[in-house]
Amino acid sequence: MRVLVIGSGGREHALLIGLKNDPSVTDLHVAPGNAGTSAISTNHAVDIVSGEAVVALARKIGADLVVIGPEVPLVAGVADALREAGIATFGPSARAAQIEGSKAFAKDVMAAAGVRTAHAEVVDNPAHLDAALDRFGPTWVVKDDGLAAGKGVVVTTDRDVARDHAAECLESGHPVLLESFLDGPEVSLFCLVDGETVVPLLPAQDHKRVGDNDAGPNTGGMGAYTPLPWLPEGMTERIVDEVVKPVAAEMVKRGIPFSGLLYAGLAIGKDGPAVVEFNCRFGDPETQAVLALLKSPLGEALYATATGKLAELPPLEWQDGAAVTVVVAAENYPGKPRTGDVIAGAEAEGVLHAGTARNADGQIVSAGGRVLAVVGTGADLAEARAQAYSRIEKIKLPGSHYRSDIGRKALEGQISI
Repeated sequence: MRVLVIGSGGREHALLIGLKNDPSVTDLHVAPGNAGTSAISTNHAVDIVSGEAVVALARKIGADLVVIGPEVPLVAGVADALREAGIATFGPSARAAQIEGSKAFAKDVMAAAGVRTAHAEVVDNPAHLDAALDRFGPTWVVKDDGLAAGKGVVVTTDRDVARDHAAECLESGHPVLLESFLDGPEVSLFCLVDGETVVPLLPAQDHKRVGDNDAGPNTGGMGAYTPLPWLPEGMTERIVDEVVKPVAAEMVKRGIPFSGLLYAGLAIGKDGPAVVEFNCRFGDPETQAVLALLKSPLGEALYATATGKLAELPPLEWQDGAAVTVVVAAENYPGKPRTGDVIAGAEAEGVLHAGTARNADGQIVSAGGRVLAVVGTGADLAEARAQAYSRIEKIKLPGSHYRSDIGRKALEGQISI
């Protein structure tokens, strides 16, 4: 099976590694890829938001399956163009991708499906902002209603900070969503979804803040670990039954069935799971940790989902133990990152590339905010953490930074928020 992966980040590198380990996958391509993906696949410089360009590439290489990693091409309808061309595609239609592309749409689906989530209010007029803010607090949750690469959410006890973020979104032409604050630790659960068929992967936890002990602004994710030793037994099944299956069924009812990876971000409170957000694709950096423990053939699972045969897929098998991913970020991230610096140690085992490229001399250089994702695995969380941080010590990138506490609270018997 020839597979084309769309995207250029650590998530796509992880998908490619998983696909390479599947005996049924004979040829790997990625567009556009990065400096790390070129070691295991053929990179192609293509406009990934253009359905026409992606279809042309898929036809040129004879792709049997296209796997779309990022949300932007999904919301833009690239999966629709591929399916219209008769090419098996892992990733939802543009209409179904609105579960991530529009927070208001997601809220409407959840309300109809009877799924627990935060109370929310859409503000699309700056004149209504202050009155709306007065109806929330003392902790404000302000979300850009459009796509914001994981950085469109502000959670704060400072009303002025909440107002500034909301005003910035409105000035850019995006409505904002104000939400009540959901208490409890957050969990990311990825599910393969084919209509009303739902197959969960391992639950993981992302660390969104840029600094140790959850200090500083939100990022696209600074690290993740799986499984979650503090998660109550049976919670994954409960999330599937109370959240994912009802949402999948509601989308089928609306005539926009979801096909691909539905990512539920949840808060686990005293009354059980409540949805913080949905994403329409694999999350980054959780994917790097979750796929590191997958024993079942990844290509087989993605192809079954893409071709409407997920219900026939054998149960997924997982390695025992734990996996930890730590992101190495460029100087100044999540602000405008410093790029173009040569990276030493970037080709070592367990190092997945995200924001990397090669310079004129063929050296690997930084080319984005989140530059590398370093993965460690082990018999338990302690071993996985030790391996990940041991590998990070061998990487040299001027001005780079990373969190030293990924998974640490769970290791110490605490529950991370």
